[in-house]
Amino acid sequence: MRPGTLLRLALAGTRTDGARVALTALSAALATLAGLAALTVLAVARPTGDDGVNSEQYTNALLREPGLRPGVAFALLLLCVPVLGLAGQCARLGAPGRDRRLAALRLAGATPGQVTRLAVAETGVASLLGTLAGLAVFEVGRRLLHRPDAAGRLPLPTDVHPAPAAVAAVVLGLPLVAALAGALLLRRVTTTPFGVVRRVRTRAPWPWPGVLILVALALFAAIRPVGLWYERRGAVMPDSVVPLLVLLGGLTAMIGVVSGTGWISYTTGRLLHRHGRGAAALLAARRLTADPWAGSRTFAALLAALIFGAGAAALRADFQAEVELARRTGGGLSDPDFYLGAMDLVDLAVGVAVAIAAGGLLVAVVEGVTSRRRAYAAQVATGVPRSTIGRSLLWASIAPAVPAIALALTVGYLLIAGPMPAPSGGGFEQTACDPGWQACGSDGGATRTRWVPKVTVTPDVPWEQLAWFAAGGLAAVLLTAVAGLVLLRSATSVEELRAT
Repeated sequence: MRPGTLLRLALAGTRTDGARVALTALSAALATLAGLAALTVLAVARPTGDDGVNSEQYTNALLREPGLRPGVAFALLLLCVPVLGLAGQCARLGAPGRDRRLAALRLAGATPGQVTRLAVAETGVASLLGTLAGLAVFEVGRRLLHRPDAAGRLPLPTDVHPAPAAVAAVVLGLPLVAALAGALLLRRVTTTPFGVVRRVRTRAPWPWPGVLILVALALFAAIRPVGLWYERRGAVMPDSVVPLLVLLGGLTAMIGVVSGTGWISYTTGRLLHRHGRGAAALLAARRLTADPWAGSRTFAALLAALIFGAGAAALRADFQAEVELARRTGGGLSDPDFYLGAMDLVDLAVGVAVAIAAGGLLVAVVEGVTSRRRAYAAQVATGVPRSTIGRSLLWASIAPAVPAIALALTVGYLLIAGPMPAPSGGGFEQTACDPGWQACGSDGGATRTRWVPKVTVTPDVPWEQLAWFAAGGLAAVLLTAVAGLVLLRSATSVEELRAT
């Protein structure tokens, strides 16, 4: 099959296929913008001089201080996780119609390898269009937002540009990763002239993702011992060690929690089947045990955002403990309002990630209802009320979501709060000015010495913030489930039994 023919067939199809390509391209564009923004922050050169020298050409303190810029870049890269999850959900939109189209191509003489390359090319081409559009928006935005103030300082790092190799890696790497992921997902799919056959695993999921969660906790816990190891040897720890441990630990935790949702869904289905009452609970139980990995696919982006949010809540609690320690001992954070304000920006980023993840949930729910519309129509035709099917959809959405969200918040909190020691200070003599003297420090004894006792402030568990994250996650699941119920009436029409 020639490349031109492959491209034309990859972009052909119905309006649903067009919507799938457009949404996949939009997701790739958002991921490109987040990646290029992170690379731009990292491209800011460290000023010459001591470690305390800042980049004074920026008005934002997060950009001025060189030690804070890697954290900003890391937060921007984490925004790519829910965006890529949204892309994965969009790639499944209209899957039944695409399967029939691929089967028709097989009937026309195409080989299984050709239709597989066609399905992979569709995702790759859509992602490439999205990354090119994201690059264009990024370049235009840099020029429009380059507005220095009267002192010549900039609100954003529009005076620097990522290296061309890094830009090419993002623009071309994301479509390549999308194409490889599509090929990986299609490894169990066989396209025949009679349809698409998927080989599914019949054994129950194992709780092995718990090992990944323990590994992630160990990686975060190793940060302090590694620093002490370098300190005892009088060596300077490389700047890349801590970001590397944080990145590996965060990704391992996300993979463990998302993969563990399959075991949670299967176990929840078994419990519903054993203790559930009513047809709706039993239908949901069978659906959860038949396809437990649907929860991993559906909640992946949401759980990743909640892990990040819970970690940010633990970090905020530690900053607040540092503020309390400074109040008791007279030392500590030099500018606590700045750090707490930075955490407000992190919370905003988490909110944006949850909103993006909610979009992925909506696409997943719509895809699930439309792909099973013939089965739902058959149930209605045999006498099952639509209200029962609707309640079963709610059961299947909420039952695995509650423990999965609780697991994500717990893991995200423990990643930060577990290895981080409680802030402590004091245990030293402090020389202060005697208020009764005008000339402090003169030979007349204008200073006095006092003993500052040893103080340890244990950070409080941020129950309120964690509860808000849990409520936001459950609200996203509920809203998308309700949106699926709106589509249920049209999807359960008896005429769907005659759909091809």
